[in-house]
Amino acid sequence: KILRTTSVLFCCSLGLTWSVSSAFSPSSSLLIKRHQLFKTTLRGGSRSLVMSSEAEKLLRKQNWSWQQTMLRVKDPKKSVAFYQGLLGMTLIDKIEFPDMKFDLYFLTTLPAGKPYTLTPGTDEAHRYLWTMPGVALELTHNYDTEKDEAFKYHPGNQEKDGFGHVAFNCRDVYAACEKLEKAGVSFKKKPDEGRMKGLAFAYDPDGYWVEIIKRSEAAAFDNEFNLSQTMLRVKDPAVSIPFYERLGLTLVRENHFSDFSLYFMANLQAGGPPPPDPKSEQAPEFVRTLFGPVLELTHNHGTEKQPDFTHFNGNEADRRGFGHIGFLVDDVKEACEACEALQVSFKKKPADGKMKGLAFIQDPDGYWIEVIKRGGYDEHATPYWLE
Repeated sequence: KILRTTSVLFCCSLGLTWSVSSAFSPSSSLLIKRHQLFKTTLRGGSRSLVMSSEAEKLLRKQNWSWQQTMLRVKDPKKSVAFYQGLLGMTLIDKIEFPDMKFDLYFLTTLPAGKPYTLTPGTDEAHRYLWTMPGVALELTHNYDTEKDEAFKYHPGNQEKDGFGHVAFNCRDVYAACEKLEKAGVSFKKKPDEGRMKGLAFAYDPDGYWVEIIKRSEAAAFDNEFNLSQTMLRVKDPAVSIPFYERLGLTLVRENHFSDFSLYFMANLQAGGPPPPDPKSEQAPEFVRTLFGPVLELTHNHGTEKQPDFTHFNGNEADRRGFGHIGFLVDDVKEACEACEALQVSFKKKPADGKMKGLAFIQDPDGYWIEVIKRGGYDEHATPYWLE
């Protein structure tokens, strides 16, 4: 699979970087004890091990929940119409930053028939956004890009790009694609094209790839579409998977081919039925029954053996498009202290920059991850304060 990412952050003025310690040794086997890949260097002896263990406990206490995938868009009117009007998403909130000349639009898939009565931009909508259990698509609009005919964002899918695509599940791929085509949507791949039949890739207004996948007949909901994936390429899954497990995601499926492998990770609700073994025959069906999206990690075999190999993370000046993913936590300060103790490096710590109280870390491949306080800091549910 070809894919990559570029991104403008929650706030363009924030600079961030999170990185895993170079002490982590890539492994060819995911059967390694994954916690060892996330621990600090052993040079400090037993004291380092104790500190690492305490940091991991503190990290897990923060109730990490994947909450957003951010894409930059040229014209929000076109993009919101595409995701809301054609793919059934709901605009749940809008946050404006006129002084910094950008706005954020948050859309999500709600259960079919569930009305959304809040008005985007209100305190009530902010509270819903920053406490929601699901995942939103955050569309970032930098002012006046829509007025420049030559302007375009980088949608990924070029050499060494990390971001791949977002995806939506549906009842019938063929009927869904016929509907989209009649609405003027163009395609990278139609359902009967290529070697893999029955799935498609459409283009959104900015050229991002949108995969269209058939939902399981056993799914307990009947939306026409539901947001089902964000895909990122990773250099070494033996490092990336335990990293995201520390952030509350569960590995729910593995799919291996001759030259690449796919790993699917999800937010699973507490108290729900346990997922099947990710390598089992039941795992693909389980994933297609999920209402919320999975994080699809794509590994092209051999990259883990190349010391100097890196993916573009989407925030390079000439490759901006995808920006970041974001997680809600109960306490940003404690979450970041735990990350720091585990030798995670930061692009932005909570006290850095103009926007205090939120942070950006980077995963093992350098993708930006926003760390956001669940529920915000004030009566308006603002997840930051300005200084």
